[in-house]
Amino acid sequence: MRVSVIGCGHLGIPHAAAMAELGHDVLGVDLDQAKVARLNAGECPIFEVGLPELLARHVASGRLRFTTDISEAAGFAELHFIGVGTPIDADGRSYDTAQVYGAIRKLAPHLDRPCTIVGKSTVTVGTTSQVTALAQRLAPAGDQVDVVWNPEFLREGHAVEDTLRPDRLIAGVSTTEGEKAIRAVYAKIIDTGVPIFVTDPQTAELAKGAANTYLGLKISYINAVADMCEAAGGDVAQIVDILGIDPRIGAGGMRPGIGYGGGCLPKDVRAFTASAQQLGVEHAAALLRAAEVINENRTAVALDLITRALGDRPIVGSRITVWGAAFKPGTNDVRESPALALAQRLQQVGATVTIHDPQAVATAMVRNPEFDYVEDLTASVDAADLVVLATEWPEYRHVDPQALVQHPATPLLVDCRTTLEPEPWRAAGWTVHQLGRPTK
Repeated sequence: MRVSVIGCGHLGIPHAAAMAELGHDVLGVDLDQAKVARLNAGECPIFEVGLPELLARHVASGRLRFTTDISEAAGFAELHFIGVGTPIDADGRSYDTAQVYGAIRKLAPHLDRPCTIVGKSTVTVGTTSQVTALAQRLAPAGDQVDVVWNPEFLREGHAVEDTLRPDRLIAGVSTTEGEKAIRAVYAKIIDTGVPIFVTDPQTAELAKGAANTYLGLKISYINAVADMCEAAGGDVAQIVDILGIDPRIGAGGMRPGIGYGGGCLPKDVRAFTASAQQLGVEHAAALLRAAEVINENRTAVALDLITRALGDRPIVGSRITVWGAAFKPGTNDVRESPALALAQRLQQVGATVTIHDPQAVATAMVRNPEFDYVEDLTASVDAADLVVLATEWPEYRHVDPQALVQHPATPLLVDCRTTLEPEPWRAAGWTVHQLGRPTK
């Protein structure tokens, strides 16, 4: 098929490259001329595992190219994916769908033949019907323009894998033509046995928010249990193993830490909570809001653990190295990063902060230029009074603690992601503190 992908960011670039990998001819559209030039040169402006190679391969083959001209996309493609951003609105609760409607207003006047618009962006329930009405009103093709909502379930750091080998597909459709278009564009994926759920649009819209909010609830729940362990002297890692063996629960998403971040989970929990309030389901809204409150408090919990780890030494003037800037491993995305939020709080209370990250130094420097950044992992701990593990990159799990122990002023490590096996570190001479686990 000939497809366009409108919006080339953390969603659009992986999706465009994956569509080319599936054999489609793909035209990506973005307003940023400099970004488009980089993409057409085969350069990837974001980091995702496997994405630079996939992008370069399909740009070189001619199957994938990019433009700033949305009228070119209208003439080129029979199916148009909308992958623009839907950040949280100024009210702090709802989605800002201005980019979605902006894309439709620019695309639709050029649609003079039957085609399908496929929304990928995360939106408030009811958006599909409004987008359909707008597109059909503005398009010369009128009601021959179909709109389907096909929410993505990408995990940043796994975007390529999750697009090419998803655990499920959802298509919110209003017509048989819309369903046929979705089945055609994803035919190779469906043929591998990936289940596809064909629903009405409002079910598809709610499904994305429900999935991410459940994950937010799960993360917040195990963080609340970690706080209880901290108070009682229990071991949250053992509780995770005990709960995780229950097939009704599972261990996925139950890693205690400093909370969730990124461009999706925080806004989806907020917006889903707002939807519950708007629908008048107050008890559901109260439950969902509790997950937000726990997540918002994680920086304070981590700061308290760091203060206790320092003991009699004041945090003011302490040299603290923060390992991690990205909100999670596998990506250079620093939007709503708990690691950077913790670094900011440490600086506010008087610490001198140095940050290391395997991939996100450049993006973090744009957002937080006030910190010192170090590219080399070993050099990052030189003369440090304390090291904080704030993003669970495998580089930190696999580093040799013995090779590092002589570099800091004090070999003191606070693992805010509960990701390390502490015994090898302690054997190498480090003092290790973890959220919700006893310090031995």
